[in-house]
Formats: sequence, C-alpha cells, structure tokens
Amino acid sequence: MKSPLSIAISASIEAGKAILEIYHTDFKVEFKADESPLTLADRRAHDIISARLSSTSIPVLSEEGRNIPYEERAPWPTLWIVDPLDGTKEFVKKNDEFTVNIALVREGSPVLGVIYVPVTDVLYFGDLEKGSYRVERASINWPVDDPENYATRLPLAASKSYFGVVASRSHLNPETEAYIDRIRLDHGSVDLISKGSSLKLCLIAEGTADVYPRFGPTSEWDVAAGHAIILAAGGRVMKADYPDEALTYNKRDLLNPWFVAFCPKI
Repeated sequence: MKSPLSIAISASIEAGKAILEIYHTDFKVEFKADESPLTLADRRAHDIISARLSSTSIPVLSEEGRNIPYEERAPWPTLWIVDPLDGTKEFVKKNDEFTVNIALVREGSPVLGVIYVPVTDVLYFGDLEKGSYRVERASINWPVDDPENYATRLPLAASKSYFGVVASRSHLNPETEAYIDRIRLDHGSVDLISKGSSLKLCLIAEGTADVYPRFGPTSEWDVAAGHAIILAAGGRVMKADYPDEALTYNKRDLLNPWFVAFCPKI
C-alpha cells in the first residue's frame, strides 16, 4: 500500500499536469462571491486530488470542495487540507507563480505537506519523520522511499550575505512596514523577496528568506502545506499576536490569524 506522502505527491503532480493543459489555452475566468477568481483548472485539479486522496479514507477539506459545516468536521482527528490551485490570480496573470498544496493535519497540527509548482516541475515536500526536500524535474524524479538519492534536503546549506524578508515590494501594509522597520534595527538593511502563492513559504523552508510576516488574510488551505514543510525543515509558523502559539487547523473559522514564518536555523 502506498504511503500518504506518496499518494499526496502523485496527486499533486497529476493535478499539476491538468492545470498546465488549461494554462496554455484561452481559458475563461469566473468569480466567486468574494470576487476571487475561479477557473476550470481549479475544478479539474480538485477532482483529481479528491479522487487520489479517497484511497486513504481520510476526509478532505478543499477550497473548491463543498462547504463542510464545522460540526461535521470537528470530530475528525486527521484530515487532508487542500488548495488545488493556490495563486489563481497568478494563474490568470500567467506569471507562472502558482502551486498545488496538499497537507495532512492531525489534531490541528500539520504533519505532512506537499507543494508542487507545475510550470517549473519543482516539488517541495515535508514529513515530520523524513524531513523536508526540494525535487527538480519532479514528474520524473518523485518516488519518496529514499529521498536522499534524488532530492535536496531543506534548509539549503548555502550561506547568504543578506537578511531576507518575504513581502510585496509594491503592496506593503502599515503593519508589515512597521515589522520590517523593527528588523532593520537588528540587521541593518534587509532584502525584500516577493513571490506568489505558497512559494513564499517554500522560500522560508529553503532558508532563502529568513522571515515571512503575513499581516493580512489567508485561509487554512493557503498555509497548511507550507507550514508542514517549514516544520519538517526545522522552522516555525507562529501567530503574530501570540508569538508562543503556532497556527492550528480545522478551526471553526477557516481564516488564519496573522502569522510570522521563520526559517530553520542553518
């Protein structure tokens, strides 16, 4: 029987292939009630991932799935949290910075995460027992029995001469600006590093960036997979207002509080 990690990786790559088929066409864009975009790629990826994960008999909470009442999902000790296409705005803009996110959560904490980048065919995965890894040419090199043979362990060992903050260069809100100003007091100048979708969390797991302050709205499926990868690499994702508390999942309210992600100590 395949492991949950193997199933999640296979699902993410298969969904990514379907996403790319639509990405290279003149696709139509719809809008949800909250005015966020939705495409056929979101729906098709959801269907593929749901079918793959059904073999685990673990329930799935997906952005594009049905609205599951809290009373129904609250008793679930273990669940999948899925964003079939994270960064639909990036997908629509065709800037390539979108991902497939799959996380396994137990008792509110992420224990396994997979993030697949369809355009570059790069895979990030983290397992609290195996560690975190980045895989190039993932659709060819993805078997997970012995990741040391084909994957790069995270965080990356290369040293860097800057302190990196993941943030938008053009859309900094006042809270983020104030946080960066405090960092400058300790580190002098900082480099702002900008990426779309959950790639921001991957930069933290790599150690390419040092900190990611997120003082704006996110949903559980935006963060859970990246959180797992960061944890398995030795980093942290903590509530901004309660810095001793990590983010938790399968809450009544699926919106996350503001948080700060910290890279592993290299």
